Amino acid sequence: MGHAEGLAEREAQNRQARYGPNETRTAGHGGAISALLLLFTNPLVVILLLAAGVSGFLGDIVGAAIITAMVMLSVTLNFAMSYRSQRAANRLRDEIAPTATVCRDGRWQERPRRELVPGDLIRLAAGDRIPADARLVSARDLHVLQAALTGESMPVEKEAATGQAGPDRSADARHLVFLGTSVVAGTATALVFATGRHTAFGDVAEALAERPPPTEFERGLSDFARLIMYTMVFLLLAVLLIGIASHRPPLQTMLFALALAVGLTPEFMPMITTVTLARGAVRMARQRVIVKHLAAIEDFGSMTVLLSDKTGTLTSSETSLASTVDPFGGASERPQLLAYLNASFETGIRSPLDTAILNCRTLATGEYHKLDEIPFDFERRRLSVVVERNDERLLIVKGAPESVIAQCTRYETGGLVRPMDVASLERCMRTHEAFGEQGLRVLAVACRNVPSQERYAASDESDLTLVGFALFADPIIPGVAECLRALAEDGVTVKILTGDNERVARHVCAQVGIDASRLVTGAQIDSLGETALGMLAERTSIFARVNPAQKHRIVLALKARNCVVGFLGDGINDAPSLHAADVGISVASAVDVAREAADIVLRERDLKALHAGVIEGRRAFTNVMKYLLMGTSSNFGNMFSMAIGVLFLPFLPMLPTQILLNNFLYDMAQTTIPTDNVDSVQLRRPRRWSVALIRRFMLGIGPISSLYDFLTFYVLLHWLHASEAAFHTGWFIESLATQTLVLFVIRTSGNPLRSRPSKALLASVLAALVAGILLPATPLAADLGFVLLPPAFFVFLVVATVTYLLLVEMAKRRFMRSADDVSAAHDDTASAGSTAS
Repeated sequence: MGHAEGLAEREAQNRQARYGPNETRTAGHGGAISALLLLFTNPLVVILLLAAGVSGFLGDIVGAAIITAMVMLSVTLNFAMSYRSQRAANRLRDEIAPTATVCRDGRWQERPRRELVPGDLIRLAAGDRIPADARLVSARDLHVLQAALTGESMPVEKEAATGQAGPDRSADARHLVFLGTSVVAGTATALVFATGRHTAFGDVAEALAERPPPTEFERGLSDFARLIMYTMVFLLLAVLLIGIASHRPPLQTMLFALALAVGLTPEFMPMITTVTLARGAVRMARQRVIVKHLAAIEDFGSMTVLLSDKTGTLTSSETSLASTVDPFGGASERPQLLAYLNASFETGIRSPLDTAILNCRTLATGEYHKLDEIPFDFERRRLSVVVERNDERLLIVKGAPESVIAQCTRYETGGLVRPMDVASLERCMRTHEAFGEQGLRVLAVACRNVPSQERYAASDESDLTLVGFALFADPIIPGVAECLRALAEDGVTVKILTGDNERVARHVCAQVGIDASRLVTGAQIDSLGETALGMLAERTSIFARVNPAQKHRIVLALKARNCVVGFLGDGINDAPSLHAADVGISVASAVDVAREAADIVLRERDLKALHAGVIEGRRAFTNVMKYLLMGTSSNFGNMFSMAIGVLFLPFLPMLPTQILLNNFLYDMAQTTIPTDNVDSVQLRRPRRWSVALIRRFMLGIGPISSLYDFLTFYVLLHWLHASEAAFHTGWFIESLATQTLVLFVIRTSGNPLRSRPSKALLASVLAALVAGILLPATPLAADLGFVLLPPAFFVFLVVATVTYLLLVEMAKRRFMRSADDVSAAHDDTASAGSTAS
């Protein structure tokens, strides 16, 4: 087939097999196998398997078998849960995978971008991310933003090559477009000549498109892992040195130290985190919210400020043209005709106002043909087209009233053109301001005759005749005021960033309960430094007449004030702000550039769905924190007790295989944390990563655990006169009981008797505990080194466990209360004077 019909489907498949998918990094095949093997590269797993091999070689076959079984079970469980969850999250992300408009078998169709091959004919339009390196076949007023490749912030014009194209394949080549750049205005068809790794700037574009810095949540997890690692290394060295000094068997001492290290290592942390966040992502998908990066869920839940445009959030995007008037407000149809011509011939991204103009009624434009276009930009705030009819060339301009009127020297009323004097200028300004105060959006329409020339530029937009104004009704979305109130009650302040003038913005915001007394314009923002802007932005609810650069500054200023900023955007110029925000939010209908820059994509632009997503984010974060607090409190206390016990006990406090089994049962009990219920009070406020809280838990609750361990040592040795095997058995059961049951206390910030855990969590904790208590009565007892214990021990166990849980509950309340006070104080500061009534 020729270029005009595109490739045949069979030929495209052959080329895909030859060139591979259109991805700069090939997706790893055998993902399941590589993910499983990656778990075996954990240094502790490798050392344990080596130790098992040495034990077996020296004759301890049972010990070697138990160590191997524990390691294999842990790795298998870890893999099964995390891999399945990651795949579920990936499937959700694939639903919003980028597509390209491609011609196959003579038919234009949307295809996943990864399916493109060299030779494909693609169609480009404003807002599209260019999907591969391609040569332009035809182009109409095509302007491409290449800042990611060249650093040039202004769009460059591209055109199809006439005749034989030269060998130049640099970004400067006017007839070529490249992967990673985006279309600002115009349309084109192009022939793909390179895909994936073979593109000129593929690796650079891909790297730039990725989410650059780790999230606060990811940084916190890294800090937590580092804290545990330092503690583990310290205890490991201490135990080895004590063992050597006490002349204990070297292999047993080494295995004990290794088992201790395994007990301290939160080896299930990646799995618990992945499963919890993926579960959150699936639940969010039911609320019509798609998560692209799992770690962004926590930032979504932590969000304290949401920045959004007015249109589509507060007002319906189904804008309607209410009427067209002359410069003094009298009814007139001429502005409608000119606005219709302008909107029908423009090739940039159609705004809701353009759509409203075109939907109002169809006007005959057959006798006009387009000569040129001057695309919209946020400096001029207007768009012009040049049309010709009967050898008469007319430049038609529409845009923001202040911007257009400033270029007018005449005005037209009743079919007569008059010069614009001071009095008429003031009258024109009063006319559009009055409509704005009624909540109507206003576009000015102007024109002038122009001479024949090859190209027209922004400099030609002068000496214009003001024809009148187009007025648009922007209805408020039903229920939006209630949504704003609900978000405010849950600690999320909504701030409106709009390109509309202050009168329209104030009128609309007042209708939905947003404090309209504090309003800042783009011009005021330009006069402020970063510190002053941050202080002002915190106290301001409405920003009017702002351009994309000013939005970006507002995002950064609020982040500098320690706000967690969400930015909701769907336009081509929103990408920098989406990248800069802590959590970039876009909508499924947004342009490619915005959707790809976002972390979260809403299927519909709906504040109710967004609010539900925020709550799911908080739920996921709270459940991850439960695991972390467990690891740094009771578990840490138990392991610390073991290390100290080596100092004064005549034998090891617990056999290496028993430590591994204890740790496995403890981990098994926690695998269902992702399913756990979360108290409503924990969902009412943004939850931020608190290293201070984790450290306080470690230093406050860890010692309580150790205190009960030492009490158990005393009871076993001096009250029950336990043998070495009975001591191992008794402490195994006591440490397992306190470690697992304390989860019911730590999982809630309130009264554990009033907060119901999930059935799965209840079952997994009790199953682990029952298994530990019954093991000494099973045939495995002898191989594991367990013996039956007297009833008196179980009386002590009940008393010790109940009093331990009561002590932990008292300590927990003190820690949680201080953490809540700090969080509340931060929220009050962040939202001072800023939102909805």
